[in-house]
Amino acid sequence: MKKIYKRLPAVVFCGFIAVMLALFLALPKKDFSASEKRYLENAPELTLDSYFSEDKESSFQTKFESFISDHTAGRNFWVGFNAYFNLAIGNNSAPKGVYYGKDNYLINDPADMSDLTLHAGYMEEFAEDVKTRLNVPVTVAVAPSTGYVCEDKLPDFHYDYNDEEAFSQMKDIFKTAGFVDLRDCLKKTYDGGMQAFYRTDHHWTASGAYAAYRELGKTLGYTPNEESAYEKTVYPGFYGTTYSTSGFWGIPADDLEVWDNKSNDGAVSVSIDDGFDEDGNRKITEQEDMFFYDHLTEDDKYTVYLDGNHPYTVIKNEKADSDKKLVVVKDSFAHSLVPFLADHYKEIIMIDLRYYGNSVSAIVEQEKADQVLVLYSLDNL
Repeated sequence: MKKIYKRLPAVVFCGFIAVMLALFLALPKKDFSASEKRYLENAPELTLDSYFSEDKESSFQTKFESFISDHTAGRNFWVGFNAYFNLAIGNNSAPKGVYYGKDNYLINDPADMSDLTLHAGYMEEFAEDVKTRLNVPVTVAVAPSTGYVCEDKLPDFHYDYNDEEAFSQMKDIFKTAGFVDLRDCLKKTYDGGMQAFYRTDHHWTASGAYAAYRELGKTLGYTPNEESAYEKTVYPGFYGTTYSTSGFWGIPADDLEVWDNKSNDGAVSVSIDDGFDEDGNRKITEQEDMFFYDHLTEDDKYTVYLDGNHPYTVIKNEKADSDKKLVVVKDSFAHSLVPFLADHYKEIIMIDLRYYGNSVSAIVEQEKADQVLVLYSLDNL
């Protein structure tokens, strides 16, 4: 009997491995994880090149390990178990880099700022070139980190957020480019009781975007609309990127708001250019609304704003209060902000450098833009 008990842990362990292997082989493989909002690794092809590849990321071994991990039976349970286990032993933010904060806030830990001055320097060079050659002013606006604005929601033990130092460095770099510091307006919005950033997502809310829109008016030269100009609709059940990254599946959902200026009905058109398909045909999506409401039934509800990330998007508004044309070089923080800006520009061209590979200054010249806005979150910058 003692021998049986001594061998029982090994038997249970081997049985567990056998069951997990059987489930892995038997269960269908999914392409997409709804909870993690990402595509899962496909089975890699074994070739001599991939097996002996010196690039670890593209090697067969790395891809096969990711494939096994992504398709483990009960993956959501194990991801959640790992997150809550680390939290229980005091290892908050590990291994996903997301803090479980107070009042169910999930906040990305501080970003690596080592390339900040380099990237800001590129922007300043771009501003100098556009200003000198084309006489077009460039404005740079940077959204601070959630951990900086919502500091009181952070756990008791966390790494320092270096927003103060980062914004000081950017103020020293941007001489030709006009620099808009969005920290104070977002802090005031948050301290005034409004939710400036989502609890389960890294983006600012509609209230946060509206605060940035009002602040930008001082530099871009428009008079912001009053809050009463917008019809607000609340859509519950929003889970964002920090939720999907963290594994803290027990967090309650956010509310997502759409602020719609109904005076623009029938006057706004959106054209999205995704380049060429496999047959060489241009992939163009057109719609007479800045809000893509079909996405509210999907996992990534944030794409209700301008259909999410695309290389090149054009928004035209025949009822805008000026004939100006604005080029926006941006990350996804711009998606909930640009609908506010559309009231003041007859045409806005949005460019996402993660997907657009051509010259931005050439677009500014060809389109005869009046202004350029470079808008990024501090983490992405």
